[in-house]
Amino acid sequence: MTLRIVAVATIGGFMFGYDSGVINGTQKGLEAAFDLGRLGIGINVGAILVGSSIGAFGAGRLSDLIGRRATMMVSAFLFIVSAAMASAAGSSEIFILARIIGGLGVGAASVTSPVYISEVAPAKMRGSLSSVQQVMIISGLTGAFVANFFLARLAGGSTDPLWFDIPAWRWMFGLQVIPAALYLLALLTIPESPRYLTMKDKDDQAESVLTRLFGAAHAARTVRDIRASLASDHHKPKLSDLFVSGTGKLRPIVWVGIGLAVFQQLVGINVVFYYGATLWEAVGFTEDNALQVNILSGVLSIGACLGAIALIDRIGRRPLLLIGSAGMTVTLATVAWAFSTAVSDGAGGLTLPGNSGVIALAAANLYVIFFNLSWGPVMWVMLGEMFPNQIRGSALAVAGFAQWMANAAISVSFPTLAAWPGLAITYVFYALAAAVSFFFVRAMVNETRGRELEEMEG
Repeated sequence: MTLRIVAVATIGGFMFGYDSGVINGTQKGLEAAFDLGRLGIGINVGAILVGSSIGAFGAGRLSDLIGRRATMMVSAFLFIVSAAMASAAGSSEIFILARIIGGLGVGAASVTSPVYISEVAPAKMRGSLSSVQQVMIISGLTGAFVANFFLARLAGGSTDPLWFDIPAWRWMFGLQVIPAALYLLALLTIPESPRYLTMKDKDDQAESVLTRLFGAAHAARTVRDIRASLASDHHKPKLSDLFVSGTGKLRPIVWVGIGLAVFQQLVGINVVFYYGATLWEAVGFTEDNALQVNILSGVLSIGACLGAIALIDRIGRRPLLLIGSAGMTVTLATVAWAFSTAVSDGAGGLTLPGNSGVIALAAANLYVIFFNLSWGPVMWVMLGEMFPNQIRGSALAVAGFAQWMANAAISVSFPTLAAWPGLAITYVFYALAAAVSFFFVRAMVNETRGRELEEMEG
């Protein structure tokens, strides 16, 4: 029962990944259709992130008001609307609006699915089950890369016409309707979070759900524990609970959550996921080869996430974060060095001489492995479990908002930074962020492995 519920909830992660990754490989089509320059490409690519930051912030509060499952259903509906609009957009403005709507769904799914999973999973399995969310995110990204690759190859190129004389890049967006509709239907088959039901004084319903998950004895005890964890605050969860009473300052645990969320993006991972094809074409790869590199990165990412699932409940969250930070620092610095050797190809592009291309490709994929073994899944696991029951929805909303704002800053700025000061300096910044994240984890992050949600303090 628990596994089935988690499987349905993590379809939201798949849609999160698919909707985020589908833009990778469509940029030639957007540029041609809407006559976009570098800044215009950055804005069209980054539009989803505006919606995502709003969706993440709003979903935390919405999930406290209408429930975790209902909020995920709203996100599924938004995915369907966005896919249809983006594929048919006749102007950059309509496309941007469509991607903002999709971003609302992505943001809502990104914060609601981890909360829901953490609230239905047993403590001893919570890390591995919550990590499935990242596997599904990467599976969604990879699914988008694979679909884009085959659609482009079938048409002869991403800008060439495919079925009904519609360009392939538009079909890349339109196909999202299928998994989004399946997600919406699947959500009808799972129950509401028992911890949400208890917070809404629906103890009988909460106990019924928990009985189906863990048995009657465990259910009754868990409801009592949830009720006790809420007893010190005789009110429903609200945003002001995030502040220390009488001081107006955010609780320290909220700052730690914000730090985890922001550092996950400052290391530049979504440059790979959003601009991978453009990045590799910029240093001499063909469009076909660049799309194949995207697929390779996606497959390696899934493998690394499976490694995280195997390790997270054995060695803990904090050690994985430290390993990831160290590994990303070295690999990003190597990528920066490789790009520093780039020379002009005489046609306005770049090439990497000697072994620099092989080194850049190997280091970039090792970087993706280190990220998805650590910060990719672990950040979402920790945000879903590290906060006390009273503030979990609101705190995750704030951290999710910060995560998406950092994502937007990195993603929108990349095309301009890649042109000036250049790829090498841009990757030096990402490497420095990875190095700082190591010391942040050492100083600020506490282990949560094996602890019940009712034991979290903040």
